[in-house]
Amino acid sequence: MMTRSRFINVAIILVSVWLIVFALVPNLFLLLISFFERDSHSYVALTFTFENYIRLFEPSFIKIFIDSLYLAVAATILCLVLAYPFAYIIGRAPKSLRPWILLLIIIPFWTSSLIRTYAIITIIQNNGILSKILQFTGITSGPVSFMYSEFSVFIGLTYTMLPFMILPIYASVEKLNPTLIDAANDLGAGILRTFWHIILPLTLPGIVAGCILVFLPSLTLFYVPDMLGGGKGILLGNFIQWQFTKPEQDWPLGASSSTILTVVLLLMMLAYKWSLHLSAQRSESSRHMAAITQEPFDSDSGISTASARLLPENKEE
Repeated sequence: MMTRSRFINVAIILVSVWLIVFALVPNLFLLLISFFERDSHSYVALTFTFENYIRLFEPSFIKIFIDSLYLAVAATILCLVLAYPFAYIIGRAPKSLRPWILLLIIIPFWTSSLIRTYAIITIIQNNGILSKILQFTGITSGPVSFMYSEFSVFIGLTYTMLPFMILPIYASVEKLNPTLIDAANDLGAGILRTFWHIILPLTLPGIVAGCILVFLPSLTLFYVPDMLGGGKGILLGNFIQWQFTKPEQDWPLGASSSTILTVVLLLMMLAYKWSLHLSAQRSESSRHMAAITQEPFDSDSGISTASARLLPENKEE
């Protein structure tokens, strides 16, 4: 019979082998190809060059990168604005309701993202659901189509990536110690001050993780611009896809573009590690606040005696 420790070791080995074969090796292969020249017959000529990275600074590619960056940042910000209050409400909801609310968020993952994108088309197309609502309310006098525009791509990215922002933020909110909020209220902090100094720093790892999970895929979801934008604008995902699939394939250029994205991912992972360190520091410095709520209360002031001792110092600051 397999012991628990042996099972854990076997699982770690299997996962490590999987990641090495299907993640590390392909990325190393792309990195290697990015330093070779293009060949029309064998795709890659074994001639070392930096030309593929130099070509990424051409005005045409810079425009593609800026357009992609604009849409990805906008989608990430909107997802954060929509997801944070929703995740906070879930995290503060009764424990019996949380699984059911989370189930509603996870259900869309049970269907293909392509099918969900087609569902968006039925909503924003000419004489679609959104158009009929606008006509019914009198906002427009005739059918309106939002298809094949930057707005439709933006909506598609936000809808597709929103759950990836909600779940990590919810994980951080769920771990939030409510006694810290009570202690802040004890010390006279308002809602905004409590949020800025207590809630936001402690949930920062979830915010950073959600931004990583939304931002990078938004840069490379090539099928969303194709289906909702009509292929009018070239985004980074489309650009990389075409280097490997179009008749005039340019594998080295596509590999160099993918390598740049990998570097961006590593930088964002460093930002996530920094947010964990910052959150740990804030949590450590706030431990005494949790103890404040355990102190006896002063009958005259209506707050804990520990809070009363801290108030003069806060006023001087």
